[in-house]
Amino acid sequence: MATLPLSIFLIVKNEADRIGATLDAVAGLADDVVVVDSGSTDGTQAIAEAKGARVIHHDFEGYGPQKRFAEDQCRHAWLLNLDADEVVPPEMVTHIRALFAAGAPEKDAYTTRIAEVFPGEEDVHPLAYALTPVRLYRRDKGRYSASIVHDRVALAPGARVGALKGTIRHRSVRSLGDQIAKLNAYSDRQADDLEARGATVATWRVFFEFPAAFVKAYFGRRHAVRGVYGFLTAMNYAISRHLRIAKHIERRRLAAWGKDRRDA
Repeated sequence: MATLPLSIFLIVKNEADRIGATLDAVAGLADDVVVVDSGSTDGTQAIAEAKGARVIHHDFEGYGPQKRFAEDQCRHAWLLNLDADEVVPPEMVTHIRALFAAGAPEKDAYTTRIAEVFPGEEDVHPLAYALTPVRLYRRDKGRYSASIVHDRVALAPGARVGALKGTIRHRSVRSLGDQIAKLNAYSDRQADDLEARGATVATWRVFFEFPAAFVKAYFGRRHAVRGVYGFLTAMNYAISRHLRIAKHIERRRLAAWGKDRRDA
């Protein structure tokens, strides 16, 4: 089938074990696939190139800035953003093709349903919690925010938004250990973001952030229906939210201590 006037872009690092399935799922959909790599050492670049992608190196500056850089490398007016651990289902590919069948899609942007598939699961759990971010959009109607921690498309006022059919399979968890390392690094960036924005989080929150985050993940995001792995993943999520606050408070404490020593 003919490719569409569409650019697909990904930001990646060390995704050799996952990026192949992601690119295979959208093979032939677009004539412009951009992979922005921030220094992979596992052969990710070669796999992406073998799948037909243009691979561009760019040092990682944060999620928003990295995706904004990737947007600027794309050739077309319409963009589809994917993560290297996300697999688009055939139903969604068919829907995207249908949107372009008469020329250009009717709306300015489209949300995509994304649900996690945990290790040991073959497919999306029927009761799995799903996010619905904008991933398909016109570049003159939307752009990723510049936030180093929040990678969301900021749409222009009045932009018309539709929804794509199907659910993207998000295989974000390689293992619990890998997830902890990823969440720990992310909490560092969240603490950086709070500091950069001059935000101050009340100290009392350190006592309540963990249990509140666990309840949010286990019940609000329905990890409770996912068995033992759902419980363990909810615990990891709660730990990461606690670390975000704890690191922020620690930095304030050390900064104040350093100031007191200098003033003494």
